[in-house]
Amino acid sequence: MNYPKIIHHGAVDGVTGSCHELQIEQNNSVLIDCGLFQGAETSANGSGENALNVEFPIQQIKALLVTHCHIDHVGRIPYLMAAGFEGPIYCTEPTAKLLPLVLEDAVKIGFTKNKQLISKFLKVLSDRIVAVPYGQWQQIALSETENRLKIKFKPAGHILGSAYIECDVNQQRITFSGDLGGPYTPLLPNPKPPYKSDVLILESTYGDKNHINRKERKTQLKNRVVQCLQNKGVILIPAFSIGRTQELLYELEEIIYQNKDKPIYQKLVWDDLEIIVDSPLASKFTEVYKELKPYWDAEAKVKIKNQRHPLSFEQLTTINDHKEHLATVEYLKKTARPCIVLAASGMCAGGRIVNYLKALLEDKRTDVLFVGYQAVGTAGQVIQQYADKHGYVEMDGQKYTINAGVYTLSGYSAHADQNTLIKFVKRMRIKPKEIRLIHGDEQAKQVLLSKFQALYPEIKVWIP
Repeated sequence: MNYPKIIHHGAVDGVTGSCHELQIEQNNSVLIDCGLFQGAETSANGSGENALNVEFPIQQIKALLVTHCHIDHVGRIPYLMAAGFEGPIYCTEPTAKLLPLVLEDAVKIGFTKNKQLISKFLKVLSDRIVAVPYGQWQQIALSETENRLKIKFKPAGHILGSAYIECDVNQQRITFSGDLGGPYTPLLPNPKPPYKSDVLILESTYGDKNHINRKERKTQLKNRVVQCLQNKGVILIPAFSIGRTQELLYELEEIIYQNKDKPIYQKLVWDDLEIIVDSPLASKFTEVYKELKPYWDAEAKVKIKNQRHPLSFEQLTTINDHKEHLATVEYLKKTARPCIVLAASGMCAGGRIVNYLKALLEDKRTDVLFVGYQAVGTAGQVIQQYADKHGYVEMDGQKYTINAGVYTLSGYSAHADQNTLIKFVKRMRIKPKEIRLIHGDEQAKQVLLSKFQALYPEIKVWIP
């Protein structure tokens, strides 16, 4: 058998459950991500949201490399450790700070609420994490082999701490893209492609689409907020706790700052618009984001210098306490007070957003703004699909009629669009001999495949 060899354990037939194995030889492998399947997506052996066991052999896996800490890339790490994995976990320095928060939440939901057990798990996890600075080669320890593996994390522009990973093994350069962000993402420096790569494992979430630019999407957000608030109700934004929530806060602060005393409708002015973040996890992430200002981009640093606080501003209310959360839901149900609520989960597959939807989705004054991908089978996808058909969504065994206005702001993806993915390859000085397209639905992968084949007929481009 020829080595190195790449085996895909997840994010092949969809966009969740990212997990890839780089085999250096039979008894030496590293794992790139170990994510949770979401919605209707499952592994080849049927592991999904409820079947979480790691179904592939792990005795040969010497280390885990983490591209970023979204749950679909790290959610099965506790199960990997429970299965007997004892190796180090390599990631960037910001991810090293964020990962324990993500997995603490995952353990509470999927494993146990026992504080002692959680504390023990987090201690083991912290001891395993090896934080590697961006742009620095890191040697990975392998057993009884002459082969050498070194890795390098490079900024991916997806969320804070996100990276694509360059792997040097047996005189080959293999690059795992992880999730690439679009250009000009708030707070994050733009991703720059590697100088060279022999094999590129490339995400394709939006391989068939192009996003509007940042200026347009901010205008779109402002206009949609104005339109929705004229309905005199609540705007619900299901948002991922890490990345998307902070992005939205950044842009909402900018909109408020630029418009200040200007009216939205009647007597409501931008300065008086309340924005509620109802997610303990998002609040924790936002605090860590603020601690990691050295990793922000130049634009965000200038705002801080000018005494602006894009992640903590006057109009922002944060809810952590569960009783306060329930009271807020009940209050908004009774009053429909115009405000914006950001809550997880981003796909409405759980979390506090579900309580808001149950209380407010049937109210015509409510509006729901989707700002991210909705996996097939999630409540978010159902709401998107059936909103215009006066349909319903089932949550916790009960049907709720979709009377609220439902909108999707496409420009708010944290994933690179088709143009950006193509540019990522185009700007490499030495092009790959092989490109594998993963992490996308069938249409997205096929469209991107055709584009690459037309541009680079000399490159082997294929879908695993």
